[in-house]
Amino acid sequence: MTRDKLIRWATVAALYLLWPAIAVVVWGELTPSPGQIEMLVWDKALHFIAYFGLGGMVCVALKGERRVLMGVVGLAVLGGVLEVLQGFTGRDPDIYDEAANILGAFSGAGAGWLLLRVLRPKILVAVKRD
Repeated sequence: MTRDKLIRWATVAALYLLWPAIAVVVWGELTPSPGQIEMLVWDKALHFIAYFGLGGMVCVALKGERRVLMGVVGLAVLGGVLEVLQGFTGRDPDIYDEAANILGAFSGAGAGWLLLRVLRPKILVAVKRD
């Protein structure tokens, strides 16, 4: 598989998987009792990992263009809104959860950007034609 095909495949996969992933994160944050997973893993790590994945998918889906910043800020706003809504579902909103969301979203976008830069072909030598 060539680099261009790999980038195209990753972009399409990220685009189609982004919305189901957002739905799972929304469900996980608004469920009154998400289950035993919070007892096994630190809550802030769950927030970081979830938004790291979303940030990476946003970056790859948008091919690392300038719109990525708006997408990541949108994820941060989504996380903040969900934290406020948690207070209405019987869970405790936490500012540190939102900090983990923001840190995860920006870190994931950075990782996605780095992945795209590694996969893009580079011109190592410029050829002058007379």
